[in-house]
Amino acid sequence: MTDTEGKSRLSRRSFLIGGTGVIAGVVTGSDVLTAGSASASGSVPAAGSVRAAAAAAHPVKRVHLVGTDGWVGMPANAPADPPFFPDALAPSPFNTYVFGFRDVTGLDATQVAAQRGKAQISAPMLSFDEEDDIYLTLSNLGLLQRPDLFDGHTLHWHGFVNAIPLFDGVPELSLAVPVGRDLTYFYRPHDAGTYMYHCHFEDVEHVQMGMTGMVFVRPKQNRTPVAGDPVGTKYAYNDGDGSTRYDREFAYMITELWSAAHYRDAHIQVNDWTDFDPSFWLMNGRAYPDTVAPNGDPMSTAAGRLQYQPISSLVTCNVGEQVLLRLSNLGYQNHAMTVDNIDLRIVAKDASLLRGRDGTTNYITTNTVDVGPGESRDVLFTAPAPGEYLLYDRKYSYLENGGGPGYGGMMTKIVVGPTGTYPTQLSANT
Repeated sequence: MTDTEGKSRLSRRSFLIGGTGVIAGVVTGSDVLTAGSASASGSVPAAGSVRAAAAAAHPVKRVHLVGTDGWVGMPANAPADPPFFPDALAPSPFNTYVFGFRDVTGLDATQVAAQRGKAQISAPMLSFDEEDDIYLTLSNLGLLQRPDLFDGHTLHWHGFVNAIPLFDGVPELSLAVPVGRDLTYFYRPHDAGTYMYHCHFEDVEHVQMGMTGMVFVRPKQNRTPVAGDPVGTKYAYNDGDGSTRYDREFAYMITELWSAAHYRDAHIQVNDWTDFDPSFWLMNGRAYPDTVAPNGDPMSTAAGRLQYQPISSLVTCNVGEQVLLRLSNLGYQNHAMTVDNIDLRIVAKDASLLRGRDGTTNYITTNTVDVGPGESRDVLFTAPAPGEYLLYDRKYSYLENGGGPGYGGMMTKIVVGPTGTYPTQLSANT
């Protein structure tokens, strides 16, 4: 008679525990070998060789973000709107309360903790290549101004088509990061394009408060240019014909800011979001004329009103260059972005190349690009004759700051110089 009493039995509990271990191993990059992983010869490959092979096939990119609150500065020439703007609690030279994300990659634990109360809007722009293994750690530092709130934070990869529920960022279906804790998200992007990320915890409030950012997934075609293009040529998509090649890229997170809501959050009051009535219309967290100010450094010790709004919207290029505009809208209103005297060519909508299944391109040539809430557009133009051109929202009521006089709001400049005026661009928005 066969003795079965001493053999291990596979219970539902042991299966779940074992399965969790396998998932954890994949997520953290541990050397995990499961049943069926032996080679054809019956031997199991060394863990180190498996890890080395995976690293060669999929480069690893690691990023560390923190979520917290803080203060930023809307244009100083905006008229007062007591008690909402400027906020009396704001330390000089700031005037508006926000939530936001900061990039703390490479900082030690003490330096990371010191970022509490120093939120950035818009969030850092992230850039990855197709097939990268992305490990993105999110730390929740809590809210310095509102320690009574125990809000969690998540990263929702807006538009990513194959994120597993565990890392999708919707709290009802995945994990949220409580105050004082960390979570490392794993993702391997398969589709080039312009995407967004935002906190999906109390998402109406947290998105309005500033927890929004952009993600660029760069195509494999960058590594193997189309015939006739030199090594180093940049493309927006795997177009196969070079039609999305560009020399410079500039990205815009389009949002609105309702001063009353930001004031109420700072002063422990409740918002009725059906009363939404924006005061400022922003590009990368700034309103004109701040949009054309240079890029800043949020880590700088030199205080300035735009310290925590570091991303410029100014376009600079040389005549004849191909310029890529990445437009993303995580506001609550439609925006019609317009450039006079320049033909704009829309090549993608919502990270999908405008090309039919038969290969026919459906690019759209226009001077106005409509971007609805939650949508993105990739737009190319050829830099015209030297001069200054305006990129602005066609709805003129969005071109002011808090009802004040003069130009403001959702507008920036495209500055075109003669050949050789501007050096090779090393990163977006520079």
